[in-house]
Amino acid sequence: MIEIRECTTIEEYDGCIRLQREAFGLPDMEISPRRHLIVSRMAGGWTLGAFDGDIMVGFVHHLVAVRGRDRLIGYSHMMAVARNYQNRGVGAQLKFAQRKRALLEGRNYIKWTWDPMQARNAHFNLNRLGVVVRSYAENFYGTDCHTIPMESGKAHSIDSDRLFAEWELDHKRVAALAEGRAPEDLPEAETSILIPPNWSALIASDPESARREQLRVRHEFQQAFATGLICAAFQRDAERPRYLLYKSDK
Repeated sequence: MIEIRECTTIEEYDGCIRLQREAFGLPDMEISPRRHLIVSRMAGGWTLGAFDGDIMVGFVHHLVAVRGRDRLIGYSHMMAVARNYQNRGVGAQLKFAQRKRALLEGRNYIKWTWDPMQARNAHFNLNRLGVVVRSYAENFYGTDCHTIPMESGKAHSIDSDRLFAEWELDHKRVAALAEGRAPEDLPEAETSILIPPNWSALIASDPESARREQLRVRHEFQQAFATGLICAAFQRDAERPRYLLYKSDK
């Protein structure tokens, strides 16, 4: 049975570092170090760990942020789950535990980013958690800064574009998902944006095609957001996965 609790010890923070290496294959310069986790806790943030007995198998790192002039919100900097615990519901347990704690602290909004080309993350964020997306960031972390494990160590000069997840914690759709209930059906989508079915494989096999696909997806999202559409769902398909976009009042 998985237990979710706050990380407070040096050993637990070091477990977060281990999981970053395992889950993301990040180089050391891109890993959030122990000091960052400790300082953010002192500043009002926290890190929740998922434990199977004494073994940490996942974590989510939550920062305190400001929206507008003075609205305090949460910013979810990072979540990682051990490879042999992925696709077993651990990530959802962590995120809904994060939601519960944020609500107890009087916050009702959490923001984070994800790579728009990653279908699994898109499904998780949009369909499992109920986030919406209204903005797209070009090369957010800089070129070659990505979370795709590159065992060969070869850099492919791929921009780190990101979508911004907006998680309205007390929205009825989010509440239903958190309680394990089916939310109300969304209306018919206004348009959709296709992404490659296997982004990591495309980068490895054909970096030039990957860059062209990224530019296409970037342009289509920017056009959609400029017309007032929002992204609120993802259609899983082995060959043609796609984001679904809606009028902003839905």
